[in-house]
Amino acid sequence: MRLNSPQINLITKACMKASRSLIRDFGEIENLQVSTKGPGDFVSSADKRTEKILIEELQKAHPDYGIVTEETGIINKSNMKNRWIIDPIDGTMNFLNSIPQFAISVGYEEEGEIKCGVIFNPIMNEMFCAEKGNGAYLNNKRIRVSKKKKIKDALLVTGGPKGLSKIKEKIFSEYINISLNVSNVRKFGSAALDMAYVACGRFDGYWQRELNYWDIAAGIIIVKEAGGFVDFFEEDLNSPLKKNILATNSNIHEELKDLFKKKDIE
Repeated sequence: MRLNSPQINLITKACMKASRSLIRDFGEIENLQVSTKGPGDFVSSADKRTEKILIEELQKAHPDYGIVTEETGIINKSNMKNRWIIDPIDGTMNFLNSIPQFAISVGYEEEGEIKCGVIFNPIMNEMFCAEKGNGAYLNNKRIRVSKKKKIKDALLVTGGPKGLSKIKEKIFSEYINISLNVSNVRKFGSAALDMAYVACGRFDGYWQRELNYWDIAAGIIIVKEAGGFVDFFEEDLNSPLKKNILATNSNIHEELKDLFKKKDIE
């Protein structure tokens, strides 16, 4: 029986409370007030409402903690030691199209390291959580990454380029090269759940460029505590909240990493 830390209990409670209105909104998707944030990237009233509930719940316990969040930005900027990293709806496009593949993602960062995190898909009622040193769980059942050892047998997941990406050709080139060397590749539309699915062995690996930190913060600790490996590549020190990520079952990690170095990808 695992013992949850106060942080995990707090995040779990906040996610459960925020999910109630989210489930209602998902059931009435056609009535949502939707505003355009950018090509291929929409934000809804549900997004903002979910974030507001999460922030309120977390601030009740720790009003001084920093918060990095998709909609509001950074709260309590002076506190860089203790921070919540929040994505109220990861997989917004799925949500807006009535596809039940989206999640609330909340990570807790201490002195630059993610210590615990929760990814919750309220429609499927799947809650992934982990904290450093205590393992990773799906609905209170211990999870582990897959055992596949060869890249050619691997089922991977990725996200592809965003609408405004300036390196689409590079991303497509990588996709082609990787897909030619693995069993198959999926594109599910939620970075948080992609990470969670690697953690519980549904996928053997995940890679994606141009992500936001809040997309994958909780997933980092969940994959690691499930026995996986998380890598960041080609980091831009001027944009610390932008990430290129590689997360695997650890067995195929080096082989997958090598596929990024092939001659055709420049």
